[in-house]
Amino acid sequence: MKRLFSVLLFLLPAAGTAEEADPFAEVEIKAQQVSGSVYMLEGAGGNIGASVGADGTLIVDDQFAPLADKIIAALDGLGGGRPKLILNTHWHGDHTGSNPEMGKTGTIISHDNVRVRLLGEADYPRSGLPLVTFGDNLNVHFNNEDIVLLHLPGGHTDGDSVVWFKSANVIHMGDHFFNHRFPYVDIASGGSVDGFVANVEKVLSMVPDDIKVIPGHGPLADKEDLANTTATIKATAAMIRERLADGAGADEIAADIEAEYAEWASGFINASRWVQIIQADLNR
Repeated sequence: MKRLFSVLLFLLPAAGTAEEADPFAEVEIKAQQVSGSVYMLEGAGGNIGASVGADGTLIVDDQFAPLADKIIAALDGLGGGRPKLILNTHWHGDHTGSNPEMGKTGTIISHDNVRVRLLGEADYPRSGLPLVTFGDNLNVHFNNEDIVLLHLPGGHTDGDSVVWFKSANVIHMGDHFFNHRFPYVDIASGGSVDGFVANVEKVLSMVPDDIKVIPGHGPLADKEDLANTTATIKATAAMIRERLADGAGADEIAADIEAEYAEWASGFINASRWVQIIQADLNR
């Protein structure tokens, strides 16, 4: 699981010595109702989507492995329980870490490439592997919801999907949306900056204006938030590419990005990391 751990180290913010012993000990899983049977759960790692109803519990992503029991307890508090279905938006461990626990009693569903990448992790538990995979789109019918899983190729990674709850008018964007923050584009996992932007613009063209948006990271959002974040990604990516072509150094560019877009660099992808991602994308 060396590659998975390297991704997690990149995603996790720096921790102090006290936190390193158990960085998840104080994490609380907080749930808020989004619409109808759909909830958003926040803790550590990617936001979780959940549907709780007569058919049982369905979740979208499941954060880090040490949080599995806390996530299940939070679902119990919503009147649900252990999920019957677990939908993975992509393979990163802050979204799939609890797969091995959830998969003991539920069915994991993902894009084909998520299973491929998890199979590439040494000694990855079989209970954490997706049992149902798909290539382009998949429809799931659960709790009176028509749920569409739409594959977004070559964006954040090569195996990303968004999950659209049609009846509730909610979409979970996975890591194609870091609300009001610079995103992480995993070039080594088949991602690309232009693909990321094109994928989000495709979603924006499809969904209604009043849809509620669960981001992979950050607070609950709407379509305008998604559009504004995407516009900033495009503008800063173009700026960085132009400055690199003119011979500017990465540190100089990062300082300028930080000065103009400080609030966007407040997450774990700061200005320097965003410049590094653009450089890696150009060097693919």
